[in-house]
Amino acid sequence: MDAVSYLAGIWALGYYREGVRDLLRTLKYRREKSVLPYLHGMLAAGEAVLMQLPEQIVAVPVPLAPARAHERGFNQTELIFAPWLKAHGIAFESLLIRSRETAPLYEFSREERRRELRGAFVCANGAQIAGRHILLLDDIMTTGTTLLECARTLKRAGAENIYALVLASEHS
Repeated sequence: MDAVSYLAGIWALGYYREGVRDLLRTLKYRREKSVLPYLHGMLAAGEAVLMQLPEQIVAVPVPLAPARAHERGFNQTELIFAPWLKAHGIAFESLLIRSRETAPLYEFSREERRRELRGAFVCANGAQIAGRHILLLDDIMTTGTTLLECARTLKRAGAENIYALVLASEHS
């Protein structure tokens, strides 16, 4: 199965540049939740995405490694998307877990990222995935490798369709 067949659709609500990049870095690395209202404001662009999704869909955040989640005290993707999903009646489910720590990927090439992430995600124990429509969420998409690895794991577990939505992307 090729990478394209894992995702039925993928959307980015903005570009990972200047202001958006600064807001996300402030949230992730300085742990300043005061920037969340600005990030939540970007989600208005996601209204058009909702029209393209099946009614029965569950949102799944890209999971952080346990050490990184403990260090930050939160998964930024959940903080960003939770109010928007709640307003639209879409449930969050942690169907994926990160099975091992991975190196920071920001300086890796696409191929190095692919190798580093291979097998880094597994389905949570007891996760009901078969036949479901899933909206995979992340804060930033650079090469798309993380989303594809998550989608591959979900598809192998029997997910019907997987869509991806990110707040910001480095590419147009």
